Amino acid sequence: MDSLENRNHTAVTGFILLGLTDDTKLQAILFVVILCIYLVTISGNLSTIILIRVSPQLHHPMYLFLSHLTFADIGSSSSVTPNMLVNFLVDRNTISYFGCAIQLGSAVFFGTAECFLLAAMAYDRFVAICNPLLYSTKMSTQVLDQLLSVAYIGGFLDASSYTLSFFSLFFCGSNQVNHFFCDFAPLVKLSCSDINIPAVVSSLTAGSVIVVTVFIIAVSYIYILITILKLRSSEGRHKAFSTCTSHLAAVTLFYGTITFIYVMPKSSYSTDQNKVVSVFYMVVIPMLNHLIYSLRNMEIKGALKRELGRKIFS
Repeated sequence: MDSLENRNHTAVTGFILLGLTDDTKLQAILFVVILCIYLVTISGNLSTIILIRVSPQLHHPMYLFLSHLTFADIGSSSSVTPNMLVNFLVDRNTISYFGCAIQLGSAVFFGTAECFLLAAMAYDRFVAICNPLLYSTKMSTQVLDQLLSVAYIGGFLDASSYTLSFFSLFFCGSNQVNHFFCDFAPLVKLSCSDINIPAVVSSLTAGSVIVVTVFIIAVSYIYILITILKLRSSEGRHKAFSTCTSHLAAVTLFYGTITFIYVMPKSSYSTDQNKVVSVFYMVVIPMLNHLIYSLRNMEIKGALKRELGRKIFS
């Protein structure tokens, strides 16, 4: 274990990530499964970003937000998955003190940005369905830039609070993190210093992000539901609701898992359950978001067919 002398203690300067399991056969299976998921995530989300950029038909606010959501999914998955794959191949997966801080900060940054992007997408659907005549004004280029700025600045501030909280902790005992990445909760358990302030600060920032974004999403969909129910045509109601189903599915998956990890009492579930849910949240959801939006969105499928047709017949 790397160490340095400080405060008459042996201070930890590196960590050992224990990973998901010690079973070598299960590790081999998980390596193949997670590697395939990661490759699908990277290739699928990159193709979505490229398709949105090159297809004029997709140059709308909804798809601009989607391209940034897929970018956040790539970043979220890439912040933990490569290191997790290494964990399956080596006897002892170590990560430096600063490497742990970077991994924690990047995971929080992209996760928080995704919260704000999902809220922005809910607001976009609210304007499109409830105020269609004012859509071009309320979702102007300036407004889009402001919403995207809020998403990334919010991600940066939340990541900064977690990173500063991490640096305020002092580690002098075990350096074995019972997780597959440097998540804040298992790191706090290893700390020898007072954890009250770092824990409160990180919980406050994360809780604020969740409360604010969930409030925006809930209010947006309440107004959307009221507007849809007022429509006389069943075909109109179906068309209006169909534009929201992909986003609702993504919101349900995302907030369902982060609620389990960050909101539910820690005594109600085990560390192993937390690991499994974290895999779903950090690895599986970034792949599912791409599939949800690609398979259910006719405009994306139509744009893909047009672009493939151009490549084949050009």
